[in-house]
Amino acid sequence: MSDAGSEKPEVVEEVEVAEAAAPKGKLSVEEALQQVLKNALVHDGLARGLRECAKALDKRQAHLCVLVETCTEAEYIKLIEALCAEHKINLIKVSDAKVLGTWAGLCKIDREGNPRKIVGTSCVVVKDYGSESEGLNVLLDYFKSRQ
Repeated sequence: MSDAGSEKPEVVEEVEVAEAAAPKGKLSVEEALQQVLKNALVHDGLARGLRECAKALDKRQAHLCVLVETCTEAEYIKLIEALCAEHKINLIKVSDAKVLGTWAGLCKIDREGNPRKIVGTSCVVVKDYGSESEGLNVLLDYFKSRQ
């Protein structure tokens, strides 16, 4: 009987989690981007760095491109922007290379769950979104509103 009593609260807890997810629907674009990049990383759908990104963009395998605003090489930015414009691929810019590197999985995670040895990257391309998520819907709505 104690097993049956412990099962019922579990069902109630699942419903509470679902209700808690509904108000969370107001993700910022940055949080949505982080969620999409994490999901794509799990499904092996990320290209990181100039060479991988340029190849994915040129082959039209990319769905989304993330570029760092503070890149020191002007030619780098021109190349990525031109490839995205030519193939009509969504481009979004973020502020910091280290943050983008963390989101793209270019770091070690210590025992406490904090990122260590973060490698910055100037460009990340999403080739496969993985599973559909709330963050993906927020990003797609963001791109529709920009056009």
